[in-house]
Amino acid sequence: MVIESSKNGIVLVTHGNFGQALIEAGELIVGPQEGVISLSVDVSQGIDAAVDSLKSNIAEVKNGNGVLILTDMFGGTPTNLSLSLLQGDDIEVVTGVSLPMLLKAFQMRNESLQKMAEEVSKAAAKGIVIAGEMLRKRTSKG
Repeated sequence: MVIESSKNGIVLVTHGNFGQALIEAGELIVGPQEGVISLSVDVSQGIDAAVDSLKSNIAEVKNGNGVLILTDMFGGTPTNLSLSLLQGDDIEVVTGVSLPMLLKAFQMRNESLQKMAEEVSKAAAKGIVIAGEMLRKRTSKG
């Protein structure tokens, strides 16, 4: 898989097939994406094997640019493995991945890795809404 030279790569690292399901949902909305891959962490195969798989996935989407790693939850094995690879400024990890975050990541791939991570984080917060509360406020105003 070769991606355009100006785009940051994206790796989703999650428990189970959550990451792959998010990619499929995101591509249904915005269309196919190059340089996006998921890794389902299976610690039964050993930590070293999981780290090797993650390194391989990063190399596959890096293409001379940065790589944004999206993980499912802070403190979980997928995040801990990802954090172990933070060395320079060409990899960033954002936890708590959701569909709004992934869609924002798709939109921000030509930006700097830091800007991309910041905007993805903001999209996460904006994506959490207590819908009933919001509707009650709207109906009480008019």
